[in-house]
Amino acid sequence: MTALPRLYAIADAQFGDPVEIAQALIAGGARLIQIRDKTAGAGEFLNRVQRVLAIAPPDAQIIVNDRADIARIAGAAGVHLGQTDLPPSAARAVLGSGRIVGVSTHNLDQALEADRLPVDYIAVGPIYATTSKHNPDPVVGLEGLSRISKAIHKPIVAIGGITLERSRDVLSAGAHSIAVIRDLLASPNVMQRTREWIDHL
Repeated sequence: MTALPRLYAIADAQFGDPVEIAQALIAGGARLIQIRDKTAGAGEFLNRVQRVLAIAPPDAQIIVNDRADIARIAGAAGVHLGQTDLPPSAARAVLGSGRIVGVSTHNLDQALEADRLPVDYIAVGPIYATTSKHNPDPVVGLEGLSRISKAIHKPIVAIGGITLERSRDVLSAGAHSIAVIRDLLASPNVMQRTREWIDHL
Protein backbone atom coordinates (compact mmCIF):
# COMPACT_ATOMS: atom_id res chain seq x y z
CA MET A 1 0.00 0.00 0.00
CA THR A 2 0.99 3.62 -0.36
CA ALA A 3 1.99 5.58 2.73
CA LEU A 4 -0.87 6.08 5.17
CA PRO A 5 -2.53 9.50 5.07
CA ARG A 6 -2.27 11.31 8.40
CA LEU A 7 -6.05 11.16 8.82
CA TYR A 8 -7.83 7.80 8.94
CA ALA A 9 -11.51 8.73 9.05
CA ILE A 10 -14.08 6.21 10.25
CA ALA A 11 -17.67 6.39 8.98
CA ASP A 12 -19.36 4.78 11.98
CA ALA A 13 -23.05 3.91 11.72
CA GLN A 14 -23.53 4.91 15.37
CA PHE A 15 -23.48 8.51 14.09
CA GLY A 16 -25.92 8.07 11.19
CA ASP A 17 -25.99 6.68 7.67
CA PRO A 18 -22.39 5.63 6.95
CA VAL A 19 -22.85 6.37 3.25
CA GLU A 20 -23.83 9.98 3.96
CA ILE A 21 -21.05 10.25 6.52
CA ALA A 22 -18.49 8.90 4.03
CA GLN A 23 -19.72 11.40 1.43
CA ALA A 24 -19.07 14.28 3.84
CA LEU A 25 -15.67 12.88 4.80
CA ILE A 26 -14.69 12.57 1.13
CA ALA A 27 -15.92 16.11 0.41
CA GLY A 28 -13.76 17.30 3.29
CA GLY A 29 -10.67 15.69 1.77
CA ALA A 30 -10.39 12.38 3.62
CA ARG A 31 -8.80 9.72 1.44
CA LEU A 32 -8.53 6.79 3.87
CA ILE A 33 -11.97 5.89 5.19
CA GLN A 34 -13.21 2.87 7.09
CA ILE A 35 -16.87 1.88 6.86
CA ARG A 36 -17.99 0.62 10.27
CA ASP A 37 -21.45 -0.80 10.94
CA LYS A 38 -21.62 -3.32 13.76
CA THR A 39 -25.37 -3.95 13.50
CA ALA A 40 -26.06 -4.22 9.76
CA GLY A 41 -26.68 -7.61 8.19
CA ALA A 42 -24.25 -8.82 5.54
CA GLY A 43 -26.43 -7.80 2.60
CA GLU A 44 -27.12 -4.34 3.98
CA PHE A 45 -23.47 -3.79 4.84
CA LEU A 46 -22.37 -4.88 1.36
CA ASN A 47 -24.85 -2.47 -0.19
CA ARG A 48 -23.54 0.40 1.91
CA VAL A 49 -19.92 -0.34 1.04
CA GLN A 50 -20.79 -0.52 -2.66
CA ARG A 51 -22.60 2.82 -2.46
CA VAL A 52 -19.58 4.44 -0.82
CA LEU A 53 -17.27 3.00 -3.47
CA ALA A 54 -19.53 4.42 -6.17
CA ILE A 55 -18.98 7.97 -4.88
CA ALA A 56 -15.34 7.63 -3.82
CA PRO A 57 -12.70 9.33 -5.99
CA PRO A 58 -9.97 7.16 -7.54
CA ASP A 59 -7.38 8.19 -4.95
CA ALA A 60 -9.56 7.23 -1.97
CA GLN A 61 -8.98 3.98 -0.09
CA ILE A 62 -12.14 2.49 1.40
CA ILE A 63 -11.60 -0.02 4.20
CA VAL A 64 -14.31 -2.40 5.44
CA ASN A 65 -14.56 -3.05 9.18
CA ASP A 66 -14.47 -6.73 10.18
CA ARG A 67 -15.66 -8.33 6.94
CA ALA A 68 -12.97 -9.53 4.51
CA ASP A 69 -15.63 -11.26 2.40
CA ILE A 70 -17.55 -8.01 1.89
CA ALA A 71 -14.32 -6.15 1.12
CA ARG A 72 -13.48 -8.66 -1.58
CA ILE A 73 -16.96 -8.82 -3.11
CA ALA A 74 -17.33 -5.04 -3.17
CA GLY A 75 -13.81 -4.44 -4.44
CA ALA A 76 -12.83 -2.29 -1.46
CA ALA A 77 -9.21 -1.39 -0.72
CA GLY A 78 -9.07 -3.71 2.26
CA VAL A 79 -10.33 -4.78 5.66
CA HIS A 80 -9.75 -3.79 9.27
CA LEU A 81 -9.84 -6.60 11.83
CA GLY A 82 -10.34 -6.67 15.58
CA GLN A 83 -8.75 -9.13 17.96
CA THR A 84 -11.76 -11.48 17.79
CA ASP A 85 -12.37 -11.23 14.03
CA LEU A 86 -11.04 -13.42 11.24
CA PRO A 87 -7.28 -13.99 11.72
CA PRO A 88 -5.18 -11.69 9.51
CA SER A 89 -3.67 -14.67 7.67
CA ALA A 90 -7.16 -15.86 6.73
CA ALA A 91 -8.19 -12.36 5.65
CA ARG A 92 -5.05 -12.18 3.53
CA ALA A 93 -6.02 -15.48 1.90
CA VAL A 94 -9.45 -14.03 1.09
CA LEU A 95 -8.18 -10.68 -0.22
CA GLY A 96 -4.85 -11.59 -1.78
CA SER A 97 -1.63 -9.62 -1.69
CA GLY A 98 -2.88 -6.44 -3.34
CA ARG A 99 -5.36 -5.35 -0.68
CA ILE A 100 -4.90 -3.72 2.73
CA VAL A 101 -5.24 -5.70 5.94
CA GLY A 102 -5.13 -3.81 9.22
CA VAL A 103 -5.53 -5.11 12.75
CA SER A 104 -6.44 -3.59 16.11
CA THR A 105 -4.11 -4.04 19.08
CA HIS A 106 -4.45 -2.85 22.65
CA ASN A 107 -1.09 -3.52 24.28
CA LEU A 108 2.56 -4.18 23.50
CA ASP A 109 2.22 -7.97 23.34
CA GLN A 110 -0.59 -7.80 20.80
CA ALA A 111 1.32 -5.25 18.73
CA LEU A 112 4.45 -7.41 18.69
CA GLU A 113 2.36 -10.38 17.56
CA ALA A 114 0.69 -8.29 14.85
CA ASP A 115 4.09 -7.11 13.62
CA ARG A 116 4.80 -10.73 12.61
CA LEU A 117 1.48 -11.16 10.76
CA PRO A 118 0.65 -10.42 7.10
CA VAL A 119 -0.84 -7.00 7.86
CA ASP A 120 -0.14 -3.58 6.37
CA TYR A 121 -0.74 -1.45 9.45
CA ILE A 122 -1.31 -1.92 13.18
CA ALA A 123 -3.94 0.10 15.00
CA VAL A 124 -3.07 0.88 18.62
CA GLY A 125 -5.57 2.08 21.18
CA PRO A 126 -7.43 3.41 22.91
CA ILE A 127 -4.84 6.16 23.34
CA TYR A 128 -7.28 8.12 25.49
CA ALA A 129 -10.60 7.17 27.07
CA THR A 130 -13.18 6.61 24.35
CA THR A 131 -16.96 6.47 24.18
CA SER A 132 -17.12 4.97 20.68
CA LYS A 133 -16.94 1.41 22.07
CA HIS A 134 -19.29 -0.14 24.61
CA ASN A 135 -16.57 -2.12 26.41
CA PRO A 136 -13.29 -0.39 25.61
CA ASP A 137 -9.92 -1.90 26.39
CA PRO A 138 -7.65 -0.23 28.97
CA VAL A 139 -6.19 3.09 27.87
CA VAL A 140 -2.76 2.74 26.22
CA GLY A 141 -1.76 6.37 26.69
CA LEU A 142 0.99 8.31 24.96
CA GLU A 143 3.72 6.48 26.86
CA GLY A 144 2.33 3.11 25.83
CA LEU A 145 2.04 4.29 22.23
CA SER A 146 5.66 5.47 22.32
CA ARG A 147 6.87 2.10 23.65
CA ILE A 148 4.95 0.23 20.98
CA SER A 149 6.17 2.52 18.18
CA LYS A 150 9.78 1.83 19.15
CA ALA A 151 9.23 -1.93 19.27
CA ILE A 152 7.47 -2.65 15.98
CA HIS A 153 8.26 -1.99 12.34
CA LYS A 154 4.88 -1.63 10.64
CA PRO A 155 2.95 1.65 10.36
CA ILE A 156 0.87 2.56 13.40
CA VAL A 157 -2.64 3.97 13.34
CA ALA A 158 -3.49 5.52 16.71
CA ILE A 159 -7.14 5.42 17.77
CA GLY A 160 -9.31 6.21 20.75
CA GLY A 161 -10.42 9.56 22.14
CA ILE A 162 -8.07 11.57 19.93
CA THR A 163 -9.13 15.16 19.35
CA LEU A 164 -7.66 17.74 17.02
CA GLU A 165 -5.95 19.39 20.00
CA ARG A 166 -4.28 16.11 21.01
CA SER A 167 -3.24 15.06 17.52
CA ARG A 168 0.29 16.50 17.49
CA ASP A 169 1.15 14.75 20.75
CA VAL A 170 -0.07 11.48 19.25
CA LEU A 171 2.05 11.88 16.13
CA SER A 172 5.05 12.80 18.27
CA ALA A 173 4.57 9.56 20.21
CA GLY A 174 5.10 7.54 17.04
CA ALA A 175 1.79 7.26 15.21
CA HIS A 176 1.90 7.44 11.42
CA SER A 177 -1.82 8.04 11.10
CA ILE A 178 -4.70 8.98 13.41
CA ALA A 179 -8.07 7.22 13.29
CA VAL A 180 -10.89 9.56 14.24
CA ILE A 181 -14.57 8.92 14.88
CA ARG A 182 -16.26 11.23 17.38
CA ASP A 183 -14.20 14.39 16.85
CA LEU A 184 -15.23 14.27 13.19
CA LEU A 185 -18.70 12.78 13.27
CA ALA A 186 -20.09 14.63 16.30
CA SER A 187 -19.31 17.91 14.56
CA PRO A 188 -22.28 19.87 13.18
CA ASN A 189 -20.36 20.11 9.90
CA VAL A 190 -18.46 16.89 9.21
CA MET A 191 -17.03 18.14 5.91
CA GLN A 192 -15.63 21.30 7.49
CA ARG A 193 -14.24 19.43 10.49
CA THR A 194 -12.51 16.97 8.15
CA ARG A 195 -10.85 19.86 6.34
CA GLU A 196 -9.71 21.31 9.65
CA TRP A 197 -8.11 17.99 10.58
CA ILE A 198 -6.32 17.66 7.25
CA ASP A 199 -5.07 21.26 7.34
CA HIS A 200 -3.86 20.76 10.92
CA LEU A 201 -2.06 17.51 10.24
